Amino acid sequence: MDIHMAEGNSRCEIVDKSPEKTLKDTKRALKKTPVEECTREELIARVTQLEAHVLQLKNIIAKSEEKPASGTKKQRPFDFSRYNFRHIALKILYLGWDYNGFTVQEDTDKTIEAALFDALIKSKLIEKRETSNYHRCGRTDKGVSAFSQVISIDVRSNLSEGLGMKARGNEQITPKQGEKREELPYASLLNKLLPREIRVLAWAPVHEDFSARFSCKQRTYKYFFPHGDLNLELMQISGKKLEGVHDFRNFCKMDVSHGVVTFRREILLVDVKECDERDIPAYRMCELTVVGNAFLWHQIRCIVSVLFLVAKGVEPPEIIEELLDVEKHPKKPQYTMASELPLVLFDCQFENVDWIYNEEAHRYNVKRLQELWGKAAIKATMIRKMLTELEHVPELGAEGVTGGSFLDWMAMGWKGKTYKRLLDRQTCESLEDKMESVAKKKKLAVGKTEPS
Repeated sequence: MDIHMAEGNSRCEIVDKSPEKTLKDTKRALKKTPVEECTREELIARVTQLEAHVLQLKNIIAKSEEKPASGTKKQRPFDFSRYNFRHIALKILYLGWDYNGFTVQEDTDKTIEAALFDALIKSKLIEKRETSNYHRCGRTDKGVSAFSQVISIDVRSNLSEGLGMKARGNEQITPKQGEKREELPYASLLNKLLPREIRVLAWAPVHEDFSARFSCKQRTYKYFFPHGDLNLELMQISGKKLEGVHDFRNFCKMDVSHGVVTFRREILLVDVKECDERDIPAYRMCELTVVGNAFLWHQIRCIVSVLFLVAKGVEPPEIIEELLDVEKHPKKPQYTMASELPLVLFDCQFENVDWIYNEEAHRYNVKRLQELWGKAAIKATMIRKMLTELEHVPELGAEGVTGGSFLDWMAMGWKGKTYKRLLDRQTCESLEDKMESVAKKKKLAVGKTEPS
């Protein structure tokens, strides 16, 4: 579409032309005569012409947005009233390295939860999050992965009876006489819409009062790391001191602003072992396992950081007991948390939950993980071969090359020429100081909202 102006007036003649052609004509018209050489009348005519071009482009864009894509029909609104709903649990695996955490955030769409709800809504399993009765088992941070995250949610169902079944409104939807229905393949439906790093492994029908957060009996985290020059025996001895019920305020980030003022938690198990004994000791992968009922913000990464300091030999095993004594040490020493990359929410335990696996979805998930493992294993093998070659340079020798230097990126706090013991470092605010600070901020906020 094009607009031709009659000289001396603003009457327009409209001719069909593409937006690209219109833009080219506009640019060509602007180049004809420099603005500084135009008369007043010519400038008025040019401005009028440009305004007409802008209006035309807006109309073209608006029409293109209204029209459905070529070959597609305008979809009717999905009729959720034709279905019952069912309260279910979903077991989810994700590689969180490139995501900004599990929970939805205002300033980014790159979260696991955002991808999950996008798939749930697109598949018409839910209408919207606000009415879905949603709970999550764990709230993993940026870069953290999960082998067995669990959520509970009300989703659309093909059936009219069964565990967790809910009527839509006051009316129970029942199948026609003689009609046989199978439950929706939840894992397959969602996996087709989810990014390849996020996989639904299984689903389970659950009671209406089931909550992925509050019904969880036990959570297991694992932290993977190379052996390096760490003393795993010292690490194991120190880790056992964490088992039991303790106040872990010196092993977490205190989230007082969100109402967390109690830091007593129970750790059921701490265990350290090598995963693979095929390589030389320095390059063997290890795993730290921590099992508990519930955990505090950054608790695992703080525990790992202190255990690494003990395993490195710069802190004694007794540092664990010192930091657990909050009467003697009410303020947390300042130290760097261990990296989030190796941390995994490994398992979430529930009572009376029978997981249902779909064979097709399961095969695809295994195939996808094998593909990811193959690519990562090839890269690791190539780099390991490079290191082997560098370690055998005759002129330099291998002394120090296979030490713990490749652990420095995990920011475990022993960098620098001299190491400063944890108990000699500056400390963070105490719990009481933080609570007082939060109370003052709330009081100021209330004062600002009150009418003067």
